[in-house]
Amino acid sequence: MTLTADRGAAPDHDWSDRRAHALGPRLSWASPRPFDVRHTPFNEPEVRSRGWAVAGLRYRRSVVASDLLLAATVGTTILEPRLGASLGTALWVALAAVGFVACVAVLHGYHMHRIGTGVQEFQSVGLGGMLLSAAVIMTAFTLQASPPRSVVFIGVPALVLAASVARYVLRKRLHHQRRLGLDMQRTVVIGSPGSAARAATDLQAAPHEGYDVVGMCLPSIEDEADADTVPVLGAIADVVQVVADYAIDVVIVTGGVLSGDATRRLSWALDRAGAALVVVPELVEVSRPRLTVRPSGSVPMLEVEVAPPRRRLLAKAAMDWTITPLAALLALPVVAVLAVLVKLTSPGPAFYGATRAGVDGRPFTMWKLRSMYVDADARREELLARNEGSGVLFKLRDDPRVTPLGRFMRKFSLDELPQLWNVVRGDMSLVGPRPPLVSEVQAYEDQVHRRLRVKPGLTGLWQISGRSDLDWDDAVRLDLRYADNWSVGMDLQILWKTARAVLRPSGAY
Repeated sequence: MTLTADRGAAPDHDWSDRRAHALGPRLSWASPRPFDVRHTPFNEPEVRSRGWAVAGLRYRRSVVASDLLLAATVGTTILEPRLGASLGTALWVALAAVGFVACVAVLHGYHMHRIGTGVQEFQSVGLGGMLLSAAVIMTAFTLQASPPRSVVFIGVPALVLAASVARYVLRKRLHHQRRLGLDMQRTVVIGSPGSAARAATDLQAAPHEGYDVVGMCLPSIEDEADADTVPVLGAIADVVQVVADYAIDVVIVTGGVLSGDATRRLSWALDRAGAALVVVPELVEVSRPRLTVRPSGSVPMLEVEVAPPRRRLLAKAAMDWTITPLAALLALPVVAVLAVLVKLTSPGPAFYGATRAGVDGRPFTMWKLRSMYVDADARREELLARNEGSGVLFKLRDDPRVTPLGRFMRKFSLDELPQLWNVVRGDMSLVGPRPPLVSEVQAYEDQVHRRLRVKPGLTGLWQISGRSDLDWDDAVRLDLRYADNWSVGMDLQILWKTARAVLRPSGAY
């Protein structure tokens, strides 16, 4: 069909980005009036005051107040025993508290896009502590003073730890509020029916991210949405008016449905409408740390990291070398007791060595405490008809080959403790995809081989996402996500969540 020109637009303008039927007249996104001002139940002042625009500022104030209070508490604990209770001590404590908050702020630790989600918030706190330590040392050198060494070596690390824990607690409270539908950013998604529906579904499945998907805008109001739970509020041409009418905070553009010029004009219109613009690139499972904007004269270029840098590989290896020996020493008495119990409760060796596929499919022997009877491998064929797993996985919730002690060990993942030796040997890492059987690798589809590109782990995303309850497709999706996007920060987060998953052993059998 032939589109009529928008008000305020040049007659020869290309409107192919805003094609087909729309709800209202096409107002130019570049004009001084890209939408009509009208009152609706959604944009009344008392309603908007309950949205994220207000709640977010309140949350940020809570984070800043928490950091100030903790910095003052730690500073007083460190300085008062040495300097005494005096006005000078109070001034130093106040200066340290304000200095810590300033250091974190410089590193964007209070930015609205960082607080409440992602690991960058905790990275800002850690780097802020390092910056504060550097500031203390430089100040002492400049003033030829000698501050207590405990300030740098005890006070700052304690402050970073306390501030991180406090932010974690505040974040859990915020996530709880969001699961109740509170403190959310009202969001509209635009794109093709398929891409918009996928984005809307993903955002609805993660309410802790804070996006309340109010609706979608598709190329035409005649298009049918692929998501039954998200209404179509209008065509792409109507999106700015939808923002004004529904008090939208964020507009998410998906699927390359708009050209670069149209996206630019939309940003102008959203500036007047008071909403943020987020563009979802046509990339699959690519995390933010892998993306870098390359400097260019006029065309923005997004570089995708295809291989982890050497510094990250060294940091992961260092984490394995430092944490694993300590964990192995702590686990040794438990392993010894369980090994004796295995020998006493069923005939056969205490340990079981299985050939697994490591990096790039190289075989190695993975050790476990034996949780099955010695004839388990021979009986596998007769149980194939009862397989409850999908894909290449073989799983039985009530596997008759598992011993009573083995069920207890599997419930709390105790049978896997000997794999700490595999980590010490370098066959495995603390975190990574679970090492598959060689027979499973032979049945892999093409893309699944990507999971073998990284070193297998003692725990991984599957461990904190359902364990044995996951089907094959979900397990592959999580493993590929990890293989593509792993980082030391992600590994630490997985280790933390693994401890909680083991203590609440759902999905373990």
